[in-house]
Amino acid sequence: MKIKVNLKSVGKKRQSVEPVAYEIEGTPQTVRELILAVTQAGVRGYNGRLESPELLRYLTKEEMEDKSQSGKIAFGVNYGEKKAELSKAQENAVQCFEDGIYRIFLDEEPLENLDDGIFITEESVFTFVRLTMLAGRMW
Repeated sequence: MKIKVNLKSVGKKRQSVEPVAYEIEGTPQTVRELILAVTQAGVRGYNGRLESPELLRYLTKEEMEDKSQSGKIAFGVNYGEKKAELSKAQENAVQCFEDGIYRIFLDEEPLENLDDGIFITEESVFTFVRLTMLAGRMW
């Protein structure tokens, strides 16, 4: 099944949040199943990039300008050779959701609990928002 996930592009001058299609297995019925399926798709993509690296990569002037907005101009290459482990990644994704590290919205409605049922259509759009804890003094 294909789902749409809103992703934030770091440093883009244009629209900073863009919908990206993810190919997941099956149709998730709960929030937990959704997290596991999206994590599986992410691990599959990450490991696939490690197995077939690009031979020649270059940046256009526009890409360099966009990347300079985020403070780092890079090729986006992972120089590590360690593949992601699916079970550990899924366990971490579920734990982070439980701990409130990120939130998930389905068509702008928050998904609160792992065992809540969800109904997905082709027009459904998911947004994953990583929450950042602020540090500082209370007084």
